[in-house]
Amino acid sequence: MKHAQAFAASMLALAWLTASAHEYKAGTIVIGHPHARATVSGQPTGGGYMRFKNSGAADKLLSASAAVSTSVEMHSMKMEGSMMRMRQLDVLVLPAASTVVLEPGGLHLMFVGLKAALKAGDSFPLKLRFEKAGEVEVQVKIEAVGSSQEPHKN
Repeated sequence: MKHAQAFAASMLALAWLTASAHEYKAGTIVIGHPHARATVSGQPTGGGYMRFKNSGAADKLLSASAAVSTSVEMHSMKMEGSMMRMRQLDVLVLPAASTVVLEPGGLHLMFVGLKAALKAGDSFPLKLRFEKAGEVEVQVKIEAVGSSQEPHKN
């Protein structure tokens, strides 16, 4: 009986992981687990995260757009001395045969001018435009702050 329960629990965990992991492809770029953090009512911005695995030649993410906000910006964050600095990027470089991860505290998308709060469990479409790979629309899953579904770095 214990083995059957353990097997059932394992299968349920596997099904949950499969359902929560989602990927999209644009040319030679695989976009893994696009997600955003839930926000509170009145919060003007939100963060977007995902993984870009580029198996081809160098490319660039030129822009992103979503109906949930008035604009979507690409940002980097890094420590400069004792201060965390954020700056807007014109493009996001995706080197050849590499993986670039957008994550809290590093590279990320910023949804500026949110039209409503981002609620955990919901999702929304995001259009990504690459220099070589063209355009692709992905579904961004909204996750609770502190969710363990952060993208893997490999």
